[in-house]
Amino acid sequence: QVQLVESGGGLVQAGGSLRLSCAASGSTFSINLMGWYRQAPGKQHELVAAISSGGSTNYADSAKGRFTISRDNAKNTVYLQMNSLKPEDTAVYYCNWSSRTRNYWGQGTQVTVSS
Repeated sequence: QVQLVESGGGLVQAGGSLRLSCAASGSTFSINLMGWYRQAPGKQHELVAAISSGGSTNYADSAKGRFTISRDNAKNTVYLQMNSLKPEDTAVYYCNWSSRTRNYWGQGTQVTVSS
């Protein structure tokens, strides 16, 4: 089992920044991918950014140039630095940990960007 604890969401004005963190604990020893997904009201669940245990990254087009994903493997923690936030970034953001055979989700953290 892998447990994921997210933090860092909140309310911010358009143009502002937030940093999300997700700490993984439990059986995290395998090669894995950690990422952030989001779901806004009435919209589909979508990938925001992901990073492998080797450091390779993948971003949604909407996140490129504004968001940066990073991870500290020693702490089993992934971060999402979000800059130049827009009202359309408002959503619940979910942390994900996955390996070849396992997939886990965090509880989600609300990000609200006011115009």
